[in-house]
Amino acid sequence: MEPTNLYPVKLYVYDLSKGLARRLSPIMLGKQLEGIWHTSIVVHKDEFFFGSGGISSCPPGGTLLGPPDTVVEVGSTEVTEEIFLEYLSSLGESLFRGEAYNLFEHNCNTFSNEVAQFLTGKKIPSYITDLPSEVLSTPFGQALRPLLDSIQIQPPGGNTFGRPNGQS
Repeated sequence: MEPTNLYPVKLYVYDLSKGLARRLSPIMLGKQLEGIWHTSIVVHKDEFFFGSGGISSCPPGGTLLGPPDTVVEVGSTEVTEEIFLEYLSSLGESLFRGEAYNLFEHNCNTFSNEVAQFLTGKKIPSYITDLPSEVLSTPFGQALRPLLDSIQIQPPGGNTFGRPNGQS
């Protein structure tokens, strides 16, 4: 029997607030937030993430966000690059179309969590996935919700996945 190849799966974590959330959240929300998290999955030598433009990829650390603030080792996968790209392609046409993006309910972290579970059977850390409900549990978060719901995040520097030449 052939030995199975295992490919490392990493979660890149970026604080979109660049430290401001940590400083301002106690004043604004009445609770401490460590950051406003954007995440992506790094596997098969590329970084994959979801934003308002759909699923994108780039070389690891290749968006304008620069290097991640934290790298979490999620585990390893037997899923080959070919199967993974097919899986991403189907996600990009269904659950993770750009127009499905929502800052609170369906964002980059939802995508990272879904992909991490597909690849490794493991979820991403709950401090990341719980962030929207933590913000919305505050009066300030509720007051800002209409504004926050309208925000689209698409880190510049990635290539939109699965739609060659920008066709939709």
